[in-house]
Amino acid sequence: MHIEFDEPKCVAAGQCVVAAPEVFDQRDEDGIAILLTETPAADLHEGVREAAAICPAAAIRLKE
Repeated sequence: MHIEFDEPKCVAAGQCVVAAPEVFDQRDEDGIAILLTETPAADLHEGVREAAAICPAAAIRLKE
């Protein structure tokens, strides 16, 4: 899996961080998400898929 994160689209909802905290974080100053790894380990894929599905800005794209 490869994650593409479109930072300018991010609305700082934080849903990705809740779904996959090992893969996403948020900047303290504005809450915009930060992608910690573009290629997460297989055991994290389920959370990443959830993060992409619930992102209100559709800023997360996955390539399986």
